[in-house]
Amino acid sequence: MTRSGTQFDLSYGDYSATVTDVGATLRQLQHGERPLVVGFDADEIRPAYRGAVLAPWPNRVADGRYTFDGATHQLAITEPDRGNALHGLVAWVRWDVIDHRSDQVVLRHRLVEQPGYPYPLELTVRYLLDADGLHWSVGATNAGETVAPYGCAPHPYLVAGGGRVDAWSLQLPATRYLAVTPDRLLPVSVEPVAGTGFDFATARTIGDTFIDHAFTGLDADADGRSRVHVRSASGQGVAMTWDPIQCPWVQIHTADRPGEPGHRGGLAVEPMTCPPDAFNSGTDVVRLAPGASHEVTWTISAVAGQAETA
Repeated sequence: MTRSGTQFDLSYGDYSATVTDVGATLRQLQHGERPLVVGFDADEIRPAYRGAVLAPWPNRVADGRYTFDGATHQLAITEPDRGNALHGLVAWVRWDVIDHRSDQVVLRHRLVEQPGYPYPLELTVRYLLDADGLHWSVGATNAGETVAPYGCAPHPYLVAGGGRVDAWSLQLPATRYLAVTPDRLLPVSVEPVAGTGFDFATARTIGDTFIDHAFTGLDADADGRSRVHVRSASGQGVAMTWDPIQCPWVQIHTADRPGEPGHRGGLAVEPMTCPPDAFNSGTDVVRLAPGASHEVTWTISAVAGQAETA
C-alpha cells in the first residue's frame, strides 16, 4: 500500500484522474498530458489538504467552539498556529470504496458521534469523468436522532499551465468578499469587491496579489451555474463550475508558502456551502434533519488554449 492510500484510476476520453481512499482525495487530474490540479506522488503523504474533501464543515471554526440549538461543543484544535478547528473531520480518515469502474469511483464513510460533533453522518463521495470533465459530488445523510449542523467543500488547487499563479489570469463572478483578521483569517465583514484588488469579475492577471478569502454574491451563467476560469497567457487553463444556490461561497487561495516547493504553484478554488466560522455565525449552515440528505456537485474541466484550438 502506498503512503497516500489505495489508488483508484479513472479515465474517459482525454481525461484521467486518480483518487485515494485516504480522505477520499483527488490525487491527480489530467487532460491529455496536462495537469489540471496540483497533484502529488502516490508514495507521498498528502501535502496538507491538497485534493481533500472537507466535511462536516469547510474552512475554520474559531477556537473550535460553537453553539448549536442551545448546546455548546468543543472541537479539537487542528490549526494550532491560528487556534482554529480546520476543514472538518474526514480529511485524514480512510473511506470505504463501494463502487469502482473505469470512469468513476464511489466512496463512503460513516462519521461516528464524537466530542465536539455528536452527530452521526453517512457520507458519500463520487468522482465521475465524462466529456465535460470531472464531476465531484459529496453527499451526507443524518443517521442520528437530532438535527445536525453541516457544510462541505472540495479542496483542489487548479493549474492553468507552467510557472506560478502570478502569470495566470483569474475570472471570478463574485460581487462581495469576506474581510478577515490577518492573524487568524476569521470573519470581520462582507465587503464589495468593486474598487479593491479582489475584483476579478473581468478576467485579469493575478500578479503578486495575495488571496486567502471567501467570496460570495456569485453571478450565474444562463445554465444557472457559476464558473471560475484560471488561464495561462496562451488562453489554456481550467474551469470549475457549480450551483451557486447550493454553494453561495467560494474560497480562493493563492497557495502562499514561501520557501516551500508548492509556493504559489496552484490556485485553490473551494466552492463552499457555508462561509468560514459558519458554525458560530449560522450563515448558510445546512440544518440536516434526522434521516435527511444533502448533496452537491462541482465540475472541473479543461479550457483549450490557442494552440489547442488552432
